[in-house]
Amino acid sequence: MHDDPAVAPVGEALSVVGLTKRFGTVTAVDGVDFTVRAGTITALLGGNGAGKTTTIAMILGLITPTSGQIRVLGEDMLAHPERVLPRLNFSSPYVDLPHRLTVAQNLIVYARLYGVVEPRARVLALAEDLDLTAFIDRPAGSLSAGQKTRVAIAKALINEPDLLLLDEPTASLDPDTADWMRTYLEAYAARTGATILLASHNMAEVERLCDDVVMMKAGRVVDRGAPADLLSRYDRDNMEEVFLDIARNRRSGDAGPAETA
Repeated sequence: MHDDPAVAPVGEALSVVGLTKRFGTVTAVDGVDFTVRAGTITALLGGNGAGKTTTIAMILGLITPTSGQIRVLGEDMLAHPERVLPRLNFSSPYVDLPHRLTVAQNLIVYARLYGVVEPRARVLALAEDLDLTAFIDRPAGSLSAGQKTRVAIAKALINEPDLLLLDEPTASLDPDTADWMRTYLEAYAARTGATILLASHNMAEVERLCDDVVMMKAGRVVDRGAPADLLSRYDRDNMEEVFLDIARNRRSGDAGPAETA
């Protein structure tokens, strides 16, 4: 986490107010408010169906909100997405790159889309940094799940974004590679001053990386705070226990079954 206030940028990199998305009669996101401080790493947590993916998709401009406001890096995302999109990026191990293109070809396409100067050099540098060189010329469809995760991170870093949105950044990675990837992301944020918003089901990862946590359930924000504050509030030893308390409607310190009030 970023503990040195001297190097932490001031202000908000992301702010959502009253963010709502309805699909017919289903409300996927219901009046969500939260901010992400510039230069920090924030976790967006919740169980399956909590609304995390829909929220991230709206921040990226992939889904139009039913109502609400989104400000990214000081700009109104809904009014002027073109001012923001070159400065952010996204990764998910669940979004496949074109299978027939090689890893290098895929990354060069994205580098050109983002207007990266000398795209081939940038791709080769990322391949070296993220240990992709051994399979850089292989078709993306032939990669293992862990290799695809690393390529997804490379794609997300291709333009050195100021705001990086990550969905399960260490999914399918073995413990050693996952630890290495977390270290790499921490170093990237420290070196560039970038802001990171990540969704993860790995609570140890959240405790290690994140300055702040936003907890979602049934499309709403139900709690937020620094990991240490949440651990104290729920009187728990780790974030997994806090997550379970919220998911199961348990009171602080109650290890019994979910409440049925």
